[in-house]
Amino acid sequence: MNLFDDVPHHLPEEQLTTLLETPGIRIERIVSHGQTSPEGFWYDQERPEFVVLLTGRARVAFEDREVELVPGSYLHIPAHRRHRVAWTDPSQPCVWLAIHHAR
Repeated sequence: MNLFDDVPHHLPEEQLTTLLETPGIRIERIVSHGQTSPEGFWYDQERPEFVVLLTGRARVAFEDREVELVPGSYLHIPAHRRHRVAWTDPSQPCVWLAIHHAR
């Protein structure tokens, strides 16, 4: 298996693939290509999330700031820290690795 296998280059919506899930952890590959969170929508997750951008460029917005991500950038998002995907590069796929874990 390889995180870059079968990466689609044109997507009508973000693609989420669960790679591993146990009671304490969920690991996902997310592919986006110009998609953003819907206007006014905020993620407010029960579990913390560690996310790494592997390819592409993106911006994640929090209520108080926005973070630019390039390949290799990572964020740790505490549980219930409201956030949204403000922008993903429409010219190339953005491949993310997201790890949702127990507190």
